[in-house]
Amino acid sequence: MMASADMLAFGMPRILAARVESTAGLWEQLGAFFSFQHVSLVYGVVGAVLLGVCCGLLGSFVVLRKMSLLGDSIGHAVLPGICLAFVVVQTKNALAIFAGAIISGVLASLVISVISRYSRIKSDTAVGLALSGFFGLGIILLTRIQRMAYGDQSGLDRYMFGDAAALGRGDLQLMGLVTLVVVLVISLFFRYFLATSFDESFAASIGMPVRLIQVALMTLLALAIVIALQAVGVVLVSAMLITPAATAYLLTDRLGRMLALSALLGVLSGFVGVLLSFLLNRIPTGPCMVLAATTWFGLAYLLSPRQGVAIRAIRRSRRSRRVRLENLLKTFYHELGGEGLDQPVTLERLARARSETVGYVRRVAGTLAASGLAGLAGDRLTLTSVGQQRARQIIRNHRLWELYLTQEARIAADHVHRDAEEIEHVLGEEIVARLEAGLDHPDLDPHGHEIPRVKG
Repeated sequence: MMASADMLAFGMPRILAARVESTAGLWEQLGAFFSFQHVSLVYGVVGAVLLGVCCGLLGSFVVLRKMSLLGDSIGHAVLPGICLAFVVVQTKNALAIFAGAIISGVLASLVISVISRYSRIKSDTAVGLALSGFFGLGIILLTRIQRMAYGDQSGLDRYMFGDAAALGRGDLQLMGLVTLVVVLVISLFFRYFLATSFDESFAASIGMPVRLIQVALMTLLALAIVIALQAVGVVLVSAMLITPAATAYLLTDRLGRMLALSALLGVLSGFVGVLLSFLLNRIPTGPCMVLAATTWFGLAYLLSPRQGVAIRAIRRSRRSRRVRLENLLKTFYHELGGEGLDQPVTLERLARARSETVGYVRRVAGTLAASGLAGLAGDRLTLTSVGQQRARQIIRNHRLWELYLTQEARIAADHVHRDAEEIEHVLGEEIVARLEAGLDHPDLDPHGHEIPRVKG
């Protein structure tokens, strides 16, 4: 299969070029990718998976501790260390660049700590100063290197946006070692990371070495950022730390599950990112990985069972619909005085009682009929046996809660109606049974009205 030379523009080796001739289709490209016949492709996928695990695990603590900006700062601050290491050894040696990046990242952390502690500058401002200062220095050094005699062979520009296909055996060995260290440390000291992430004061009060745990986390974070640079790049490295963890945060409220989900989402983002980079012409690996991670976040943001915006909107709509139905049932009960609920009531009478238009009441009555709670014939509404039962339940909930507030909370009887109007729609049968037992199965509410009996 012949590959397009255009793929070389962002660093993909000729042997991995995914741009096939015009006669080839998408399935051919996918087949070439999933055949994993080329070593460079395998290296890229393995590197992306290791990166996803490492960044996913550490990113959970970054999100919980609200350290997202700090991670971004360290990611940008390692660039001058990478450039200086290259100048010293005059070749892109993985260990030398790793060491330079670590030194630069640790130095940036120290600068942030010193500025925050010994000046009036707040920590977020200190982080911004370090980020811009170190990154600016890195850009200057990178530009100078490109003008040197050996600079055009450096490949350091790949650290800006990442290129997983450029990963070598040495890079993978380093990434594997760091990932193994991260997994072991988090597994062995999970209890310490858990306590300090949620309440440092409590952790310190029970004798945990809070400062040491903080240093350990920062060190692991620096290591993860450095190994991520080759695949994701300086500009987007913080996204791989934050986005999978933020997505997992929307999906669960347990830290153990959050760690597992974040690592899984990181792996999926890395794999899909390499695939997209392979299929699309002139697209670096880093942005593709971040785009995949952002897609998972968008889906979770909309569809998460507990936190999803769309799901919550659906719940609010259903709750509002139920309240409208129950309010009309309650009005029906009041209009008949609780007796003869099987008798029809005109829509005009119900609209007048609720201070609503007849059109509005007709729409709600139609929903009642569709739900099997009532029958609608012309302008006359008749409750079914199920609707009558539900009307009594709403009235019972309202009057029981009013009685509870007056007897237990000592609130005046003329101040309890508004609260009862809201709570009557959410009281479950178990709570209602406890209310009735606690109030000794009362017959009348604080205003002397009868509390309906509801058949079990």
